[in-house]
Amino acid sequence: MEALREKPQVIADLTVPETVDHLASVIEALDEPPIIMGHSFGGTLTQLLLARGLGAAGVVIDSAPTEGVRVSPISQARSLLPALKSPANIRRAVGFTPKEFHYAFTNTLTAEESRAVWDRFHIPAPGRWIWEYGLFANFKPGHQETWVDYAADRAPLLFIAGERDHIMPPSVNRSNAKHYRKSPALTEYVELPGRDHWTCAAPGWEEVADRALEWARAHAVARPGSEDPSAGT
Repeated sequence: MEALREKPQVIADLTVPETVDHLASVIEALDEPPIIMGHSFGGTLTQLLLARGLGAAGVVIDSAPTEGVRVSPISQARSLLPALKSPANIRRAVGFTPKEFHYAFTNTLTAEESRAVWDRFHIPAPGRWIWEYGLFANFKPGHQETWVDYAADRAPLLFIAGERDHIMPPSVNRSNAKHYRKSPALTEYVELPGRDHWTCAAPGWEEVADRALEWARAHAVARPGSEDPSAGT
């Protein structure tokens, strides 16, 4: 994190296809298909990986949307304003101030608790990803880099949303999950009360982790000839 803060251009230049290709190469090298989990934009990446036929099961937590999800609550727009307030941020790595971070990510914590999280973990986000994906992708012709075939078969997928998440609110995750209604694959949605976007590290994170892993182990699809579909967790 210290290196990325010092030289954030690597974040600004990173593309979604490069990231997905890298993750896919790691997964394809495994002996068994793993359970894939992702938080925030990692949830988008997880959906893109499942769409490639990878993984035994997927869990997305407070997921950023794939293309076609048009729900954009006011809290989400306010959370993303640090990146959206200037088109020049498309070519930059965009950071959040402690106050902005508190609203967008850690709104169930006190200001002091949030500042400690910011000091330890905050790095800039790729401005291009915020500008070009999600709502903005829906107004461009043709399929964009976060497009998936919502009707296709794939591994089972669980959406976990946080009731008090500002940046990826439950309405966004519910809409994303409903887009898969024509898929023959299992898609489920659960909303956890009182959880914000920092849910994977905030107090009570164990419940989130247990919920994700128990569901994934129960629904993981084994590769033919495999005796344990969760062996690659």
